[in-house]
Amino acid sequence: MVKWSRFLYTPSLPLYGKERITACDRHIEVARLAAEEGLVLLKNDGNILPLDPAKPLALFGKASVEYVKGGGGSGDVFCPYIHSLADGLQLNNVKVFEPLLDYYNKETKAQHDKDVKPGLTTEPELPDDLLKEARGFADTAVIVINRFSGEGWDRSDYAITDAENKLMDKVTNAFDRVIAVINSGGVIDLSRFKEDNKINACLHMWQGGMEGGLAAARALIGLVNPSGKLSDTHARSIDSYPTTKGFHESEEYVEYNEGIYVGYRHFETVPGAREQVVYPFGYGMSYTTFKRECTDSFEDEKLVAFTVKVTNTGKVPGKEVVGLYVKAPAGKIDKPARVLADFAKTPELAPGASCVLNLYSDKYLISSYDEAGAVADACYVLEAGTYEFYLGSNVETAELLSYRMELKDALITSKLTHKGGPKPGVNKDDCAFDKLSNDEMDGFSPIVREVPRKLCWAEKKVKTLSDVAEGKCTMDEFVAQLSDDDLISLTGGQPITGVSNVWGFGNLPDYGIPNVQCADGPAGIRIRPETGVTTTAFPCSTMLCCTWNRDIARAVGFAAGEELKENNLGVWLAPAVNIHRNPLCGRNFEYYSEDPYLAGKMAAALVEGVQNNHVGTSVKHFCCNNKETNRKNSDSRVSERALREVYLKAFEIVVKEAKPYTIMSSYNVVNGHRASENKDTLTGILRDEWGFEGFVMSDWWNFAEQYKEILAGNDLKMPCGFPERVKEALEMGVITRADIERSVKRILGIILKLD
Repeated sequence: MVKWSRFLYTPSLPLYGKERITACDRHIEVARLAAEEGLVLLKNDGNILPLDPAKPLALFGKASVEYVKGGGGSGDVFCPYIHSLADGLQLNNVKVFEPLLDYYNKETKAQHDKDVKPGLTTEPELPDDLLKEARGFADTAVIVINRFSGEGWDRSDYAITDAENKLMDKVTNAFDRVIAVINSGGVIDLSRFKEDNKINACLHMWQGGMEGGLAAARALIGLVNPSGKLSDTHARSIDSYPTTKGFHESEEYVEYNEGIYVGYRHFETVPGAREQVVYPFGYGMSYTTFKRECTDSFEDEKLVAFTVKVTNTGKVPGKEVVGLYVKAPAGKIDKPARVLADFAKTPELAPGASCVLNLYSDKYLISSYDEAGAVADACYVLEAGTYEFYLGSNVETAELLSYRMELKDALITSKLTHKGGPKPGVNKDDCAFDKLSNDEMDGFSPIVREVPRKLCWAEKKVKTLSDVAEGKCTMDEFVAQLSDDDLISLTGGQPITGVSNVWGFGNLPDYGIPNVQCADGPAGIRIRPETGVTTTAFPCSTMLCCTWNRDIARAVGFAAGEELKENNLGVWLAPAVNIHRNPLCGRNFEYYSEDPYLAGKMAAALVEGVQNNHVGTSVKHFCCNNKETNRKNSDSRVSERALREVYLKAFEIVVKEAKPYTIMSSYNVVNGHRASENKDTLTGILRDEWGFEGFVMSDWWNFAEQYKEILAGNDLKMPCGFPERVKEALEMGVITRADIERSVKRILGIILKLD
């Protein structure tokens, strides 16, 4: 039996034995542990937390029962259940004021019945009689605020609403002990929670998947010590972010005028900007305290290394994150005040216990790209001068280390050529789909290849892909026997089979090529609900990133890979590593961070976990898909330096460290070229510079021309190809058979890796 035999069968069989592992207890525990580690404790005045579980609580706000487990669109997951915060507290035998829960359940149901999604409902008016009864029941109040966003639209809910402020006014006037809990997948205005002295504590529970409410409840009562750190800067106003000004300037383009100064790079560098920060990048409290000591340092040609001893100096067990930040000297190339160079997280430390962490500052990853040729044109450069290093969990309070890196002369860490940046005279209309209208594109049906009754390979008349796997023929020999039509078919997506909802690839049964199905991500394996198969809903990517724990990301990836494989699916459309350029992006919950190093390292661990199961990932969306409005046509106008240092860097880290099987190109236009038609990025940077060996697939139903995609290095058009147009281009000599064969070999090469 060929090693990819699982893709040939429906229904799915248990992966290891008699019982299926999809959404099994072990996977759900991984989801809960990830949610627990991603919780960020923002405030804890007077150590009001943790709460005594024996004392009753009053929960306020619709979000206490209307828990948002994740975002909408492809990032949604159909799971067996979800636990709200109210559920989580009650499962831990905490008494809560049930008339309030009944009220909020009734009010939210009325809105849900009108097709308003959870998280988009309006905050109901709190009746005074219920407030009075609740105050008689408990002396501690918990206010829960939620947010929801999804694929295809951008946010407008950064600020706290009037209804939410009114709710907080009523509760804080009635209760002396008030805790706020935030259930959001993205950044919102947290200034009131920090500055209102009547709000004693604040916990960010993010969107924690199916177990998120239970995880948050366990933290509130001290069964879990929060150890998450913010992966984004939380500023006072949406206008505090330099990226907001032009975010909605046009549906046709976005000017990335801020350059490399995204997130904390802006707030730490621009004079006066830090005053706008409510909670800085890397911020997060604990129920215990820690001491950090740098005990050793080392430098060689490629890196600077630090040994750090971390000691729990408090009274309860806990975990701590240590971030290493670098400040480069002023020079001919402008630079941020600080940049994250590395990070590590301790295991759980008992009171008084210590551990040793090793952090590494890669000289290439902290160098600056010289776009203008100030020092060395089109090179990554460390300018001459003194490099300072800082140690701490968050970027604002990290402490200066005694070690300095001194460079007498500039050091070139990588010699490149200009690729991907703006080019004079290019606009997206030059790259628009030649003849088909958008309506025709959206309505186009996938080509269905009928399976012949008697497979010709069974009669040994042709070479099969199994022959390649077994070394009986080479890939070149196998591909040479295929007709032009067969080759072209393999560069397009294939019909849905089994439980998939997003089509497959391959599907040439005459030659033993299976139809390998894909699954949406990245918060779990998304399967069509009508199949009756439910899967594990993991925390959203932002929360996973807030764990700052590569091991947790790897564990989530491994569990997801097992579920992918058990359900006869071959590629998970995850992780998504686009940068949190601005909080308004509706899909930020699927992405990791404003910082490319943190995003890249965490996503690389996830990819490693998934692919240890010999199934694949598709790292997306390559690149600059930082806005959902008009995402298929909007031109991201970005400098080459910002492109390389910020928007491509996470992809680069994942490709080099985890070797993902596939990359997904994005819908949008980048500097006048559609992302899936951009040879500079897909071939010049991704393959020639980084050494990517897998295949590139398009995002679903984009507006690009398939033959141009193939020429650029986008090998597979999803969810289906346009064979007539590719065939016409071949006959006209615009594309060659060798071009198509190149893409086919990449696709088949990945199928050979699957098991």
